[in-house]
Amino acid sequence: MDKNELRLRHKAFAIRIVNMVDAMPHTIASNAIARQVIRSGTSPSANYRAACIAKPDKDFVNKLKMVEEELDETLHWLELIVDCNILPKERMNDIIQECSELLSITVAAILSAKKTTNIN
Repeated sequence: MDKNELRLRHKAFAIRIVNMVDAMPHTIASNAIARQVIRSGTSPSANYRAACIAKPDKDFVNKLKMVEEELDETLHWLELIVDCNILPKERMNDIIQECSELLSITVAAILSAKKTTNIN
């Protein structure tokens, strides 16, 4: 998967997050979680775009680390949405899977970039 394909995949994930949040019920708890997940779930797309244009190798890795952190946080909120029965597990499985896959890809990219550039 090249950078452009991954950038499009991140953007599609952000769109899915927006649509999921719009489908959440309007309760105090779900509104609080919705605000958190909309921020953490859409920022990896923007941060990955920034990583793609980063110049020094260290800057690239740092931006990818931000993507990793935001995806991990998003995964937490998605799991909480299921655990609190805000949305049904069957509806959440695909978006949780995509978040997990993007997180794995990001971690692999960080490890690869560190190895090829000798960054600790």
